[in-house]
Amino acid sequence: MHLQARSRAALTLTLAIAAALAGCNSIDGAAHRVANVITPYKMDVVQGNFVSKEQVQALQPGMSRQQIRDILGTPLMTSVFHGDRWEYVFTIKRPGVEPQTRKLTVYFNGDSFARAEGDEMPSEAEFVASLKGMKGTPKIPPLEATESQLAKFPARNNTQAEQAANLPAAAASYPALDAR
Repeated sequence: MHLQARSRAALTLTLAIAAALAGCNSIDGAAHRVANVITPYKMDVVQGNFVSKEQVQALQPGMSRQQIRDILGTPLMTSVFHGDRWEYVFTIKRPGVEPQTRKLTVYFNGDSFARAEGDEMPSEAEFVASLKGMKGTPKIPPLEATESQLAKFPARNNTQAEQAANLPAAAASYPALDAR
């Protein structure tokens, strides 16, 4: 009898272990289904300077390096070996969207802007529309005031402007730091 009880206990233990392992497998499958539903946030990766078609059109031969920097921003790459050019590279990587890369090379003769070469740049409106997935061209507000808008503000006469320009200068001397 003792042997029979032992074989029953072994069989019961084996069945319990098999049931536990089968349960683990279904828990593991449920965990995978939950993990597939809950995905981590994937952020957009933006590198470099976005250069618009309007910015490229604003470049004029003979402009200084500082003027070019004011229009396009600081170049992403400059080279000690190629001091006559600046490289503007823009890359954006978004989840589920093909990465976008645009390049523009600005050439100088000394300190003067000579030419720019690179990819076809989108307008600011086209770029914004591509980011938000908008269809069509978004309405961009005008950046210049019309005559009727300017007429709403009182005009400053020359005496007010002269008075503002002739304000006394701030005190140019300061007390010594170690004065007690």
